[in-house]
Amino acid sequence: MNDKKYWVWLGMIFGGGCHRLWQLMNICETAQEACSEILSDSRFINLTDSERKNINSYSLKNAEELIAVCGRMGIGIAAYSENEYPNQLRYIADPPPVLFYKGNIGCLTGTKTITSVGTRHAGDYSISACRRVCSELARKGFVIVSGFAVGIDITSHMAAAELGLPTACVLGCGVDVDYPKENFKFRDKIIASGGVFVSEYPPGTRPHRGSFPKRNRILSALGRAAIVFEAAENSGSIITAKLAAEQGRELFVLPPADIFSGSFGGNIRLLREGAVPVMSVEDIMDFFKPGSSADAYIKSDAFAYIIDTKPLQRREAPKVSCIHELMEQGEVVTSENKEHSETPQKTADNKNKADDEISFDGIPEGLARDIAMLLHKEGRLHADVICTKLGIDSAKLMIELTELEIIGAVKACPGRLYEGNL
Repeated sequence: MNDKKYWVWLGMIFGGGCHRLWQLMNICETAQEACSEILSDSRFINLTDSERKNINSYSLKNAEELIAVCGRMGIGIAAYSENEYPNQLRYIADPPPVLFYKGNIGCLTGTKTITSVGTRHAGDYSISACRRVCSELARKGFVIVSGFAVGIDITSHMAAAELGLPTACVLGCGVDVDYPKENFKFRDKIIASGGVFVSEYPPGTRPHRGSFPKRNRILSALGRAAIVFEAAENSGSIITAKLAAEQGRELFVLPPADIFSGSFGGNIRLLREGAVPVMSVEDIMDFFKPGSSADAYIKSDAFAYIIDTKPLQRREAPKVSCIHELMEQGEVVTSENKEHSETPQKTADNKNKADDEISFDGIPEGLARDIAMLLHKEGRLHADVICTKLGIDSAKLMIELTELEIIGAVKACPGRLYEGNL
């Protein structure tokens, strides 16, 4: 079922970050059902005057027109019930019904993400630390999430983009709006590096004071953890850090350069309250180590394209101890249930090549060729899925994947995902 237009319409009626929408979704199975209840003037729903005014102003046809406009502008829309919607947002208090995006929203799924925040007027110490930490994290497969503001935000983004690695920019305006002007020149570079710009606001929405506090709940949630580089005690960065903590994210903080400086007042406060001081990138890597809860959530998200799910409803965060639980529960697609699942999205190269145009002659016969053929047939797969499908252990797979990468037959993606490159 395509619920996109219904989610878009619900966003028009209730706006972003509105708990009223999720009160409604607690009694409705789908967005379409919620829309039907509203339009039927159900006795179970008490609408406010503002909501009734929006219903009179916007129709489902207006939602369809907005979807068409976004398509012409090259702007994607990820609805709450769709697989491309970042899983990290599903479990916060008031998730956006839709995300508008420009770029590769897939970079947020099935990989390590960390939210980087700090002041617009950061000093040399903080800027240098931010650039070094974020570039090292990007090299280690992390996607850096930040707010695209001047100062710490843009330093975080460009630490990844300058390496040709993805980063996610969360905006408090439409993704087509050039704000802030100082950072306009970086947009193409970020998208070319596989990054993405996301917003809950429709195209054309100008920034205003109230949009950024709402935006911060998305900014904090998209990261599996958050790191504060420099923040005054009552700054917006501290608000974002507090949201991250409330959402169950681990909080890392750069030790202050000067304990008497007010510009680090927020850092000191967070450290006193139990945040983890960042002395090296390894402090962050340890939180994401194999077998950790963060690792389990990331692995479960990596299966988003191969798990046979019903349209997603409002639900509690899953309790997954490891990826093997998903296999034991029968949720991972196997040869028996594969016909009932959606095929993973293949890379653009593979889409444009018919099977008879692909030659595997340059790949040694045996396991290496089996891996290459599997990735060509099914698209991007997690390493654990490849092991399961081919009945091999992880060590043996890594050896074969390394050789396939050397000859250019396979491409490694963030989050231990691999795709065919023929």
